[in-house]
Parts: sequence; C-alpha cells; structure tokens
Amino acid sequence: MTGTPPAPGGTRPPVIALAAAASGAAAAIAAVLLDLFLLAPAALALGALAGHALGHLPLAGGRALAARTAEPPLIRGAAAVLAPVLGVAAGLLTAVVADLWLIEPAAYGIGAAAGGAATPLIHRTLGRMLALAISAVAVAVLLSLLVTALVLVVTGVDPLFAFTAMLDHGTKPDSIVTIANNGSTLYLSAVAVAIGFKMKLFNIGVDGQYRLAALLAAAVGGAVTLPPVLHQAVIITVAVAVGGMWAGLAGYLKVARGVSEVISTIMLNSIATGITAYLLTTDRLAVEIGTNNIGTPEIAESGWVPGFPMGFMGARVDLFGLVLLAAAVGAGYWWMLNRSRFGFDLRATGQAPEAARASGVDVKRMVLITMIISGMVAGLVGMPQLLGDSHYYALDFPVGLGFTGIAIALLGRNHPVGIALAALFWSFLDQSAQILDFEGIPKEMAVVTQATVVLTVVVVYEVVHRWGRRYEQQQVGRELGRAEVAS
Repeated sequence: MTGTPPAPGGTRPPVIALAAAASGAAAAIAAVLLDLFLLAPAALALGALAGHALGHLPLAGGRALAARTAEPPLIRGAAAVLAPVLGVAAGLLTAVVADLWLIEPAAYGIGAAAGGAATPLIHRTLGRMLALAISAVAVAVLLSLLVTALVLVVTGVDPLFAFTAMLDHGTKPDSIVTIANNGSTLYLSAVAVAIGFKMKLFNIGVDGQYRLAALLAAAVGGAVTLPPVLHQAVIITVAVAVGGMWAGLAGYLKVARGVSEVISTIMLNSIATGITAYLLTTDRLAVEIGTNNIGTPEIAESGWVPGFPMGFMGARVDLFGLVLLAAAVGAGYWWMLNRSRFGFDLRATGQAPEAARASGVDVKRMVLITMIISGMVAGLVGMPQLLGDSHYYALDFPVGLGFTGIAIALLGRNHPVGIALAALFWSFLDQSAQILDFEGIPKEMAVVTQATVVLTVVVVYEVVHRWGRRYEQQQVGRELGRAEVAS
C-alpha cells in the first residue's frame, strides 16, 4: 500500500496542521485581548502559551501532540519545555519584524499567531538529539549567567542592574545592527573552524589566515580600479585564494610529513603575523592614515559592497551587504555536509578514518582538501569589515576573530544554525557590555559570561552525549530482545 506514512507516534500530518492552525488562532485572539491589560510582549507570550495549551486538548489533536510516550521522561520533559519557549521566541521575533511596518496591536497579534502555531509543530517534530542539544545550551547559558551574577555580587555590583543595562543597550536599533554586522564575521570564522572539526581537524590558524588574506586583498583592491562587480569579485577572490593557500600549507604538512595541524597552524599564525607586520609599512604596502595609523591605500568606491540602510527601524548604522555572503556560506556548508558525496566522505573520515579508507576514500586527499576549504572560508572573515566599513587594512583592523570562532563553533556544535545563534549571542554580549563602562562596571564581565558558557556547554554536551549513547544501546538491546522472543 502506498501513500504518505504517518508521523511518529501514529500522528497524521493533517492533524498536526489542524492543531497548529487552532493554536495560532487561539494565541492571536488571546494576545489581542490581553493587550488591553498588559504590555504587548507579555500579551504575546501569554497568548502563545494559551495556544500551546490548546494544542494539548484532544479536540485540537492534543493526543497526537502528546504521543511521545515511547520516549524517556528526559526527552519528553525537554520537548514540553522547549516547545513553548521556542514558540514564544519565534512569535516575538515575528512581532518585532512586523512592528517595523504595522501598528503594534496588529504586529503582536501576528507574532502571537506565529508563536502559537509554531509550538505544536516544534513539540511534535523536535528530534531527540536536537532537544537535548538545545537543552544543553540553555543549561549552559543559565549557569554562565549565575556565575557572572556571583562575580558581580562579590565585586559589590547589583547583577539585576547590570543585566538590565546590558539588555536595554543591546536591544537599541544601532546595537541590533552592530550585533548583526559583527555576528556575520564571527559566523564566517566559526564555520571555517567547524569545517575542520567535522573532519576531526583543529584549524587554529583561522586567525592568521583571515588577517593575511584581508591584508593582501586590501592591497590588491587599493591598487586597481575596476568596474563595480568585477572589482569586488577580484578582492574576494584574492582573499579566498590566500586563505586557502595558507591553510593548505598545514594540510600538506600533515599528509606529507605527519605534522599535527595544531602545531603547524599555530606556527603559521606567528609567520602570518610577521609577514603582515613586514608588509604593512610605508615603504611597502602601507600609507599614512590619520594620526599614528598606517594602512593599505583605500579601496576605490567601485570595490565597496553597499550596505542596507536601516533607518526604517531607527538605526543610524547600515547593515553590511556581505551579511548575505555569510548566509550563503552557511547554506553552502549545510549542503556540503548533508547533500554532497564530499560531505559524506568528510564526516565518515572524521568519525572512522580506517573504515573510510577501507571503503575507498583517499583519507590524505580529504585532509588536504578540507584544510584548503576551511582556509578559503577563513579568507572571507575580514571581507564584511573591509568592503562594508573600513575599505582599507590598517593597524586597527579587527584581530582575534579566529580564536573567537573556535569558541563559537564549539558552542554551536558545528551546526550552521547553531553557529549562527551562538555568533549572535556572542556579538550581543560584546555589544551590550559597552554600556557597563559608563555605569562604572567593568565590561570584562561579558568575557566571564562568554568563557563560562563555552566551558559549561562542553561539559554539558559530554554528559548529554554519554546519556544519548547509553539510551541508544538500551534501545538496541530491547529490540534484540523482542526479536529473540518473537523468533
């Protein structure tokens, strides 16, 4: 018999769609009514939760939504908590975007409908490992905030006052755009690291790769004048080529001489720093820029990538045009890993090199190509800043993004969406902490949060991984026992 198979737990997709529609409608109605008495965000949150509650009623397909009884209590609990939380977050995001064009009641009504409709879908479709991963991140963030609050209390600062000031500053229009701009560069850095991680390669050299690539790309871009699209393409191509070549050296040393990529990339970082210092002098590639600063000649306007004006949301800062490049790299990274033969070979080689070799995969070739691709993405890290803001490489060009990318890749579990959320979270902490200096609070408190969340998430992920592996072994044992009894 052919046809669409039922969803896990015997649930038909139309039932879930009906539940989502009913939940969304209920959430919108509840939010509009509650908006008469509460602030719009609070009304939206309560409306989305009301829709989530309706989704669990038998009339709306609640039996289908609750059909996760075959799963262990930990998974059911994680799904039950995460569904409304993620639904409310989706609703708030929708409302914030809609509020740019619509009046507040309509925008938050639409947001509540979106959040209410999302909760049943999330609850029903949230995978076991994804639920555990999101729960692990949430626990890590909460623990990091608790540690930061403890440090603030010890230093005599009110944690609630500090967190409120950060939240208020970080949600201003200019801050939101800056967070997105900085997040795009951090995202590219983390993806470059994650490509190596998937192959069990530790590319610590992203920092040197992107700085050398940005310097040479800026020098070439400032030395020529070409038509707009061609000029930009030449600059980006140079950056990609330099980054790939520099990382390829580490890959070659590993496959040809057995040199650990950790050692070689660290050494290549130092060499890249020396080369950059050597070339960035006034008698070579640099010219005087302002007071006490030198840099490459400014790139002609034909080589700039125009940004997106964000005045409609009250921001005085433009959104980098190359944010779209970061999104394209993320989509390409996902496609490569999950939809290409190369991505399958990459993951197989990383997980079991001997098994991959036995199946015909050229492991050395995979190592070399993976390092080159990682370096090519690393070469793009400096492009949003170079082509969207500074237009030259100078002594004050951002540094350290490669090492930050390592932390973000770990926090995002090497998943393109997880990395994006981690990059925005990291960028939010960096930007929102700027207000602390004006309040007499050391802005390094954000560094405490960042370091703690990375350390905590690594530990929590390991606990989750071990639990998941033990659960899978138990499931296999049960299936084998049923098969033996049936036979």
